[in-house]
Amino acid sequence: MLNYKLCNNENDFNLTSINETVEFLHKHLEQFGDNPTDIRKCIDYALQKDCGKGGFVLQAYYNAQLAGVLVMNNTGMSGYIPENILVYIAVDSKHRGKGFGAEIIKEAVKRTKGNIKLHVEYDNPAKRLYERLGFTTKYAEMRFENKK
Repeated sequence: MLNYKLCNNENDFNLTSINETVEFLHKHLEQFGDNPTDIRKCIDYALQKDCGKGGFVLQAYYNAQLAGVLVMNNTGMSGYIPENILVYIAVDSKHRGKGFGAEIIKEAVKRTKGNIKLHVEYDNPAKRLYERLGFTTKYAEMRFENKK
């Protein structure tokens, strides 16, 4: 059974600091993650209350130890782009295979208003989990890196 801590602002990080949360995500996202600076930017965005920004950080604890983290950002849009983007979901490697990832996502969905999108690499094993939870593939994401 997981216990959850919803973080909507910096003061909510009283069990595990923002920096510890960043380190957790960086470690447990492994090759599918980003650098700590970008993870921190994502968390900072989730905690903002400016118009069109926001979201939340959901920490999951198992036996009083941090076992998983999810970061949801609001997009400030709807319709053609879903209202929310699930940016990061990571489970401590020692707890994988116990269904924690699915539990954390289901808890986040309950706490989210509007539709949710996420990006997943084709070779990420978590892709099957997302599909089982009802996420579908609508588009292939393509990026152009502007060198200007």
